Amino acid sequence: MAELKVLFVTSEVAPLIKTGGLADVSAALPAALRAIGVDVHVLVPGYNPVMAQLAQHEAVATFDDLPGFPSSRLLFGRMAHDIPLLVLDCPSLYQRDGGPYQDVSGHDWADNALRFGLLSKIAAVLGSSASPLAWHPDLVHCNDWQTGLTPAYLHFAQDAVPSIIAIHNLAFQGIFPPATVQQLNLPPSCFSIDGVEYYGSMSFLKAGLFYAGHITTVSPNYAREIQQEELGFGLQGLLTMRRDSLTGMLNGIDTEEWNPATDPHLARQYSGADMTGKAADKQALQNKLGLIPDPEVPLLGVVSRFTHQKGLDLLLEIAPRLTELPAQLAMLGSGDALLQKTARDLAHRYPGKIGAVVGFSEALSHQIEAGADMFVMPSRFEPCGLNQLYSQRYGTPPIVHATGGLLDSVVDCTPATLEDGTASGFTFDGMTAENLFITIQRAIDLYHDKIKWKTLCENCMAKNFSWQSSAEAYRAVYLKVLGRQE
Repeated sequence: MAELKVLFVTSEVAPLIKTGGLADVSAALPAALRAIGVDVHVLVPGYNPVMAQLAQHEAVATFDDLPGFPSSRLLFGRMAHDIPLLVLDCPSLYQRDGGPYQDVSGHDWADNALRFGLLSKIAAVLGSSASPLAWHPDLVHCNDWQTGLTPAYLHFAQDAVPSIIAIHNLAFQGIFPPATVQQLNLPPSCFSIDGVEYYGSMSFLKAGLFYAGHITTVSPNYAREIQQEELGFGLQGLLTMRRDSLTGMLNGIDTEEWNPATDPHLARQYSGADMTGKAADKQALQNKLGLIPDPEVPLLGVVSRFTHQKGLDLLLEIAPRLTELPAQLAMLGSGDALLQKTARDLAHRYPGKIGAVVGFSEALSHQIEAGADMFVMPSRFEPCGLNQLYSQRYGTPPIVHATGGLLDSVVDCTPATLEDGTASGFTFDGMTAENLFITIQRAIDLYHDKIKWKTLCENCMAKNFSWQSSAEAYRAVYLKVLGRQE
């Protein structure tokens, strides 16, 4: 069989540009796919950080005459693991201060429709007979709303290849005024319920879900949840209609980057066979965040966006009660201004017991995963989640709300699951502060039984969350869409 060629189009990819889990997936999945023989090229916008880190590269194409879009060009370079990288260089759209989606004050860029319309358009050009490149993909793999118009453009293009779209978070849909359809040079006929129209507006994500050959999402449970009203965000009808073309596959993690045995960010490295270094990492984390360095007091870790979705409001509500158990809290994240202020205020009111760092630090995120005794992740919904996977890898049992990928990847600790070796954390139903508190208390009770706790931590570290099985599942989807047999 001829080698399978896939264009992987994304709005962010680690370590070049990252705001969340999509960037990690966009680095790790292509690497895992290439390891099993899929020829993946990654396409990403040329934001300032991307251009600054693009070492050796060459210009391979110029686009001066795409109706509705400014001139742009494609640069070819290489990412980590020698992954071929295509950077969409359009300074007027991408080279500006701020983030990929928002300006420095946290407001969405006013021209996001044009910015990600161009990304989608170029991806579709590369997947059609109009492509100027010698390398031609068999399929285009799109990710989230920022690439959602790609399947629509491919649908109306000459000799276009099929596409799939991966939903990493259905809550973000890329909704714009109806006039955007004309501005982005899409045919007026596509502005209908059977197309890009979404409750009187146009939606990039709706376009992708309607026109793509297949839809994937990042956990089996989330694939079921988004067909229901509560988490369907108005798209549940379309997703239910397309359920035979909808597959949920749990994300993996980069097991080289997230490996406590080799992690350069840690005070002491350790492994499942010898976890003695974890105590030193706990003390180092306590010292760093100004917490009382008591090895007997359980330390709860949090690395999260401070948003309603992540359920941090419930954790902050019960934080004073946690200090009385006693327990300590180490938090890292940013987001909602009120939640940030509450976290800072709690750290000020409970010195030595609560530490909070507002912002993001890759090193500190690793140190919290290693130094905490347990990891708290009470998300209201969570398509997949990565931190609960990192936590298990680091022998730090996660405490999670039973939703989405959290339910798929964390087995609640009971006497039976602890005995059979499947227990890997603690789960709770019912999104209330009291249910979260009771579950944390249950975890802390087990923590004080050192033999059982060690067994639970060893269970966690024995789990395999590598990308290989996910990559095999994606490859199977590609072949299904292409109508190919193994």
